[in-house]
Amino acid sequence: MAFCKALGDFLWGGPLLAAFLVVGLWYSFGSGFFQLFGLPTWWRTTVGSLFRGKADRGRGKGVTQLQALSTALAATIGTGSIAGVATAIVYGGPGAVFWMWMSALLGMMTGCGEKILAVRHRERGADGRWQGGPMQYMEKGLRLPWLAKAFALLCVGETLAGGNLAQANSIATALSAAGGVNPMAAGVVLAAVTAVVLMGGIKRIGKLCELLVPAMALLFVGGGLAVIAANAQAVPEALRQIVQYAFAPRAAAGGYAMGTALRYGVARGVFTNEAGVGMSAIAHACADVDEPAEQGMWGIFEVFFATMVICTVTALVILTSGVYDPVKMLPLAEGGAAPDGLLGAPLTVAGFATLFGEAGEWIVSVSLILFAFTSLVGSGYYGRRGVETLTAARWAQGLYQLVFPAFIILGAVVDVTAVWQVVDVFSGLLAAVNLPALLLLSPEALYLLRSWLEGRKKKSENWGECT
Repeated sequence: MAFCKALGDFLWGGPLLAAFLVVGLWYSFGSGFFQLFGLPTWWRTTVGSLFRGKADRGRGKGVTQLQALSTALAATIGTGSIAGVATAIVYGGPGAVFWMWMSALLGMMTGCGEKILAVRHRERGADGRWQGGPMQYMEKGLRLPWLAKAFALLCVGETLAGGNLAQANSIATALSAAGGVNPMAAGVVLAAVTAVVLMGGIKRIGKLCELLVPAMALLFVGGGLAVIAANAQAVPEALRQIVQYAFAPRAAAGGYAMGTALRYGVARGVFTNEAGVGMSAIAHACADVDEPAEQGMWGIFEVFFATMVICTVTALVILTSGVYDPVKMLPLAEGGAAPDGLLGAPLTVAGFATLFGEAGEWIVSVSLILFAFTSLVGSGYYGRRGVETLTAARWAQGLYQLVFPAFIILGAVVDVTAVWQVVDVFSGLLAAVNLPALLLLSPEALYLLRSWLEGRKKKSENWGECT
């Protein structure tokens, strides 16, 4: 595992973080910072369509746009949104939140490009349903089938590690702590339920995620906003700390440096929205939509919601509730002596408990379980698509259908501390493959975006003339 740790530290210590920022800036400049100046357009296309009932209407064998988004969010919003953000604040300080926001701001356009390309280069599967993702735009757009297979292989590995073992362990641990449930029993039941859902394909997965994702988001965000509201007087100070520590000199807080905040903030932003990693594009490619750029709007919203909403709520709960003091914690974290009871999910639980007491643990635990379960389901679908890209052999696909639930049981009962090092490697390598592809295909993605926007403008002008 020493090799995995060294490789993960190298990937996320500089080169990869720079690549994420460069690709995000490239798409942002190329689109005229559409994520900011085009906010009314992408907001009406996404959230606005929900009120018009457009996003939840399926027209064919694919899934609705809302189901595609829910599936992508299901695999994206996992334990990283609760435990990961808390850990980033402990080791990276409040300033990590600022850089998490900045990475998300740029990642909104990276995510947009991914979804545009995924829909542009998707294809019909044997069942007549849409399927696509980085594998397809690497093979058809770049004409590099070997790169597509490399991405597919890494995708399978990541879904078995971070998308499976780590999430299953989080669920079993939460059930054991909150209700005394036996981890093995929890793993067996979880494996059976997940297998049944995955057997139903993208349609069943989409329907389940469409039901669970809004529910879990409402529970966690609602509870978090209540805590923040109860500590409203501390919000200005929390925001001040976020900005101050984002640019703090090394002399501040016992050796803490701006680079530390940048490293943890950008890495956490990437982990929580996956913009640039590419896997969520697999879900978006299944949507019943005609215009690739229209699905790109949902890619922008996905990053916005996963990081700017969910992760921000987690961060402000921690920073306003009084359970975290950067002056005391940062020197401890710098020396590797951060208390275990204030690392990861326990820190978020402590924040919720300041308002809800013991019920706060249940809110976080139930949210964690729902987040992790939907991540399991979404990752299972991504992994199966990876196998299908590698080989058309039915035995290989059947084997994955057996291996994935088996890994769930394994993850429920073993110590997966070292697994996170493997997850870092797989996620980093996926991004290392996907980011250059996004850069090379950016002229096509940006052209499709501009063409769609011009078409919308002409329709609006024609409608105005008719009225």
